[in-house]
Amino acid sequence: MLWPGTLIGAGAGFAIASIPGAMLGALLGQALDRRLHLQSWGHLREKLGGRPVLRNDELLFVLLGRLAKCDGRVVDGHIQQARQEMRSLEMTESAQRRAITAFNRGKTGHDRLRGYLRRLSAQPHAAEGVLRACWRMVWADGRAGASERELLAQWGKWLGWTPQQVLALAHDYEPQKRSQVSSAVTYQDAIRLLGVSATSEPAQIKRAYRRLLSRHHPDKIAGSGATAMQVRDATDKTRELHNAYTLIKERRDFR
Repeated sequence: MLWPGTLIGAGAGFAIASIPGAMLGALLGQALDRRLHLQSWGHLREKLGGRPVLRNDELLFVLLGRLAKCDGRVVDGHIQQARQEMRSLEMTESAQRRAITAFNRGKTGHDRLRGYLRRLSAQPHAAEGVLRACWRMVWADGRAGASERELLAQWGKWLGWTPQQVLALAHDYEPQKRSQVSSAVTYQDAIRLLGVSATSEPAQIKRAYRRLLSRHHPDKIAGSGATAMQVRDATDKTRELHNAYTLIKERRDFR
């Protein structure tokens, strides 16, 4: 990782007082890096330009905002999809406010995202989650334009994915295929999947969903030394649980 303040301090110190100066300059620069949370040259540029560095929980919504605005106009479907992502992540009110600010920030298209995404590439399952959320946003208006596909291909490259791998995710969220999947899952199937009954209270259903989601979450599976196939199965199971919970909420009309 490049610490800009440390490098600048070391360089300036060396120019003034050779090696002792470089050591002192590096220490002072390191203190500056920590105080300002500078982790890359991109962070430094953002600080100098008056733009705050993105937190991990804000990056996703900057990406989603960029995609929503990509074709020129943000429609209601994009807004609803952003809200759905917040609900899926079970964000607190303060986290939701940050997400909304990040979404609007993403619409400007001013952020340099390469450094953020390259750092995220070290977390494969988080990277996949981001790409999947991005495809959900792309399909929120019912179509995937060329500019949106190009953006996702570029972001995927920075995340360490090939264009073919990125494109393969699109099929999971294409409206036509999504409707085929949802029509195959009945209300009774959803009830059985969550292990609840048709008369269970909303709070019971929510607890059952969270418990199962925690048990089958891909990150938890990966942390136990599972194989790539097991992680993929966990990802599919998580998606099934989410779809079942969404179906039950819509049928029972609760949040």
